[in-house]
Amino acid sequence: MDQPDQNRRETLKMLGFGSSAGLLSLFGGISTAEAREQQGTPQYAKGLAPVKIKSVKAIATAPQGSNLIVVKVETTEPGLYGLGCATFTQRAAAVVVAINTYLNEFCVGKDVDNIEDMWQSAYVSSYWRNGPVLNNALSGLDQALWDIKGKRANMPVYQLLGGKVRFAIPCYTHAGGNTPEACADSVKKFMEQGFKYIRIQQGGYGGVGSTVDKPDFKAANFGYEGDAYMNVMGYLKSVPKMFNVVRKECGEEIELLHDVHERVQPMEAINMIKQVEEYRPFFIEDPFSPENMKWFAQLRQTTTVPIAMGELFNNINEFKEPMVNQWFDYIRIHVSQIGGITPAMKVARLGEWFNVRTAWHGPGDVSPVGHAAHAHIDLAVWNFGIQEAVQFSEKTQAVFSGCPTMNKGYMSVNEVPGLGVDINEKEAAKYPITTKSNWQVRKMDGTIIRP
Repeated sequence: MDQPDQNRRETLKMLGFGSSAGLLSLFGGISTAEAREQQGTPQYAKGLAPVKIKSVKAIATAPQGSNLIVVKVETTEPGLYGLGCATFTQRAAAVVVAINTYLNEFCVGKDVDNIEDMWQSAYVSSYWRNGPVLNNALSGLDQALWDIKGKRANMPVYQLLGGKVRFAIPCYTHAGGNTPEACADSVKKFMEQGFKYIRIQQGGYGGVGSTVDKPDFKAANFGYEGDAYMNVMGYLKSVPKMFNVVRKECGEEIELLHDVHERVQPMEAINMIKQVEEYRPFFIEDPFSPENMKWFAQLRQTTTVPIAMGELFNNINEFKEPMVNQWFDYIRIHVSQIGGITPAMKVARLGEWFNVRTAWHGPGDVSPVGHAAHAHIDLAVWNFGIQEAVQFSEKTQAVFSGCPTMNKGYMSVNEVPGLGVDINEKEAAKYPITTKSNWQVRKMDGTIIRP
């Protein structure tokens, strides 16, 4: 045996055959492909067989009263399907049509693994982009595809997004009452449950329902029977008083939040926020409507109170300018409205560069599948800020198994592959959706107030 052959054999003995397939080529021996054929392809290198979309359909249900829409994507692999939240509770029936009529036709036969390509192509498939109906349908599809990918990878979705950076998800809950003292009592009850972040509201948004005043428009028979009334000046005066009482009774340790819900004029909001600054709010949410974005620059120069905004945005580009200019401290994305996990992750990653944190919108009119999608992102992004807490009724848990859970102010997900939530379609059918929705709130003279 000549010396080169002897050297090559000794090298292979030291390195081990399996790790030296590439060296064989270097030394003029068998190819890498031949070496792998002899050794056997390791499992990770075999990959997964292609899986196609077999059908896409909407599942509509309302176990807690609010309309919920879930997208179910069935695949060519028996038993493999994914779920995503497409809830637009105020126009739920329109979303059902968009999913069953258009999204199904668009998706059937496509590869379940190419999520980014699917998102981009579906986003422009109707030519006109955005809108809450089409975006909710797209959000449901996107979340369902991530659910499938997690199941195929045998991992929870948060692992596919980079893995955990926190053990669980800190949440804020909602406390309220018709007086400042009632708000404080409500806060104390949640503090006993372990919550460290609590949103305080006196009455409904804008104080709606906390006053017995009979508005002039009602006396004049203007408007409609279900229209609510907001005493704007009464609300603006009540918020600083509420913060003062709650701080005095509940202490400095608890973090307090408040939602304006875009119901007052920009300068009124600015003056009110200045008054609550001494009470150190964790954030004030939605001070201006999306039609008044330029006012955020003035607000930022006027106060140091942190600001959360964005649940009404349905185009991811709407977040760019406010984040780059650091007008917001918290991006208040409604993940089931913005287009799903794929675009929400892009906005979250952009926020890291500008020290803007996440605060996904998580009201009761988001399905447990949608709340799970929030939670998986929350576990994975470094610039997480806070998450809106949720409690599921027994009826909802009978429809949706594997719901996210709350414990001492923290949310946790079901630690199984995918998003971790499943649906009982037979149980869901017991709670049909409705088409009635009323968000009309008026001033004293009957002028509509924009939420």
